[in-house]
Amino acid sequence: MSVERSNLLSMMKLSIKVLIQSSLNLGRTLDSEYPPLQQFFVVLEHCLKHGLKVKKSFIGQNKSIWAPLELVEKLCPESADLATSVRDMPGLKTGLGKARAWLHLALMQKKMADYLKVLINRRDLLGEFYELGALLLEEEGSVVAGMLVGLNVIDANLCVKGEDLDSQVGVIDFSLYLKDPQTTETILDQKHYIEELNRHLSCTVTDLQVKMDSLEKTNSKLIEELSAATDRINSLREEQEQLRQENISILQSSQRKEEVTLQDSQVELETYRQTRQGLDEMYNVVWKQYKEEKRIRQELQKELELQVGLKQEMEVAMKLLEKDIHEKKDTLAALRQQLDQVKSLNLNMYNKAQVLMHLKYESKSFSLNFPNMLDDLGVLLHKYVEDCCRLFESCGLGRPPPPFGQMYFVPVCAMVRAGLEAELSREKAQRQRLQRELQREQDNSGELRTQLQQLQGLQTELLELQHEKKQLQQLCEEQEQALQEMGLHLSQSKLKMEDFKEVNKALKGHAWLKDDEATQCKQCQKEFSISRRKHHCRNCGDIYCSNCSSNELALPSYPRPVRVCDVCHTLLLQRSSTSS
Repeated sequence: MSVERSNLLSMMKLSIKVLIQSSLNLGRTLDSEYPPLQQFFVVLEHCLKHGLKVKKSFIGQNKSIWAPLELVEKLCPESADLATSVRDMPGLKTGLGKARAWLHLALMQKKMADYLKVLINRRDLLGEFYELGALLLEEEGSVVAGMLVGLNVIDANLCVKGEDLDSQVGVIDFSLYLKDPQTTETILDQKHYIEELNRHLSCTVTDLQVKMDSLEKTNSKLIEELSAATDRINSLREEQEQLRQENISILQSSQRKEEVTLQDSQVELETYRQTRQGLDEMYNVVWKQYKEEKRIRQELQKELELQVGLKQEMEVAMKLLEKDIHEKKDTLAALRQQLDQVKSLNLNMYNKAQVLMHLKYESKSFSLNFPNMLDDLGVLLHKYVEDCCRLFESCGLGRPPPPFGQMYFVPVCAMVRAGLEAELSREKAQRQRLQRELQREQDNSGELRTQLQQLQGLQTELLELQHEKKQLQQLCEEQEQALQEMGLHLSQSKLKMEDFKEVNKALKGHAWLKDDEATQCKQCQKEFSISRRKHHCRNCGDIYCSNCSSNELALPSYPRPVRVCDVCHTLLLQRSSTSS
């Protein structure tokens, strides 16, 4: 393993040296087709693969350097865009192809040495991917990262998308390094590496020099600001001394004011103590009245809720009753229409019955006269036969034989008789049909009579419902009147309760404000002085000036009119006007 590491290190030194010398001689940007650059990537790939652990999978063994290179994204957030660009390339399918693309992009960004240095410094993480004795885990890895710094002088323009990075074969071509006969002597030469390192250090020194200059400028500015701040502090100290003297004078004047106000407060405190006892007694009486009014109000609210529920039920019942009345009216109109139809049908039935009776009478008379008509017809036929015989004799034909009448007239009689019998059977059938229709019409008339009786019952029920509706309307009006009276009473009780609350608030909520707690008038916000004295409002207890508390009113807790502020004066006047 040590021999392999030394050989790879020597090849890396040689490839970097050849690449730097050739690029400086050409003096142009390198592309992907440049042979020394291709051999550099092959040697670097071999260095990264040295001691790499083999991962087994279902497909087979996998040995890729893409996994350790992905750690750079976590260790160095600046390389996140680089790894994202490699993953987004559509033509890369294997981990080896992604690793080659990553190396190409890192070289173009001139960040390869920085990224590999960060990766080599975390050998605890690299132990998951490399075996013991690998190049990156030993000192040779640090040497390789240091040599890669020299590549920052190279400008490379590599086309990564068009190349087939997955299928390239990484074979080292030693022919590039055997052209010079003194190549073996210069393998270990690190002159260019040291020169590049010195160049890098000189750049660092110049940066530090620039920072030093900027710090000196900043220091000079801070010194100037410090001198200005000291001047400002001195001026502030002088102002502080002046303010201290003014404060002493103000303190003396405030002490004098305090003595005056203390005398006023003692007088007002004595009056407050005198009125407190009367207020306590009045408060007890008012509290009892408040409880009684509260109990009456709760009872009225319960009764009001009950009356509202009854009113809603009555409204629902009225709506149902009106709906039932409309339905009954519709039923009555339909029954009246049916009654008119029944009357017309009865009239038609009566006419048909008259016709039927007439036909029945005619059929009876016809059936009674039918034998006589047959006898008359036989007599007529006999006479006709005798006339025919006499006619034959008068004509000289002689008397016809005896069966002459039977041969000619008997069939005629039979035909006439058959026609009469057929007519009689038709009359009988028509009579039966008319009888059936008459029976049907009688049944219909019976049903109509029952419907007429039901209609009369519905009319009586409608009258009863109308009477009940009138009673419910009267009851609803009475309850609405009662609700109005209860609402009036409730509003009066609410006003009384508000009065009790205001009195209670006046007795409990409004504390007597101390003189030293107020430095200005609560309404006009003007400062108190010797000429503008403090005055307490006897209703709210706050402190006002004389202009804002010039009104006087009679309060329940005082036997005579006392001083109140403008706000309480307006509020009390409004309350007295609303209560009256």
